[in-house]
Amino acid sequence: PRSPYLELQRRDQALFVAGWRLVTGNAPFCRTTVPAIGLLLHDRLTYSDPDAAGAALGLRGDIAVQAVAAGSPAARLNVQVGAVVTALGNRAVATAFPPADPSWTRLGALNRAMTADLTRDGAIELAWQLGDQRPAQARIHAVQACPSRFEVTGLGQRAVADGERVVFGDRFPGFDWPEDEFAAAVAHELAHNLLGHRAWLDRAGRSRANVRLTEDEADRLAPWLLANAGYDPAAAVRLLQRWGPDHDGGLLRKSTHARWRDRAAAIAAELPLIERARATAGGKADWTAGFRRTTGG
Repeated sequence: PRSPYLELQRRDQALFVAGWRLVTGNAPFCRTTVPAIGLLLHDRLTYSDPDAAGAALGLRGDIAVQAVAAGSPAARLNVQVGAVVTALGNRAVATAFPPADPSWTRLGALNRAMTADLTRDGAIELAWQLGDQRPAQARIHAVQACPSRFEVTGLGQRAVADGERVVFGDRFPGFDWPEDEFAAAVAHELAHNLLGHRAWLDRAGRSRANVRLTEDEADRLAPWLLANAGYDPAAAVRLLQRWGPDHDGGLLRKSTHARWRDRAAAIAAELPLIERARATAGGKADWTAGFRRTTGG
């Protein structure tokens, strides 16, 4: 059987790549943006068996690259999955970011330091080494992205958005779907964050009717997000056609969700609006102008 560490890496890569395409492709239409380089790091010491994780992933250090988005600034400078990060600017990772208790706080500190450097300078100085290859270093310039992070955790088959993150369970079935349909699931969760649904529900109340409004709105925005990320926007319809007939309950059908045929029809109704928007805006689907809100923003 495939190593669980390699399987987690595959899923992290799938989610991170889809998320990267969505947040960078839609950056022109987000209210705020953040600098990003297309790199997801992980810490060997956060695994329950760090030695087994390090052996399975071929790591020669603790802080390493878990995912790289194709076409990103990091990818263009040949930062590769499995590379161990040795320095951030003039700070050696081993001494500036030592092991912590709890273990996950070290990676959080490093990510915050990277964000601070990117916000201040628009770039970071990074040094890394992949296996026996010669050490490398580069100044990596950021691009702008919509502000959401992407994580695979132990949520099982669930997927959620909390306003700042899109989190997929490690057993979410979409990891084995066609790429554009998986991206449609990611786009739905990202839509909740970009539309500020958590904050709106805090103000308006979390009645079933209000949650239903946010779910319907996220369904309809998803194909706009897909279009700007270079995916087929109709994949959001195909996602429901794949899941709905056998699972009109649970993950994609709750009392807070419409039936899958109704959801698919609502998404399909957005497709001609998206094509019209793209025809008049150089191929981009400006959802700030062409998308109808129902939650009041």
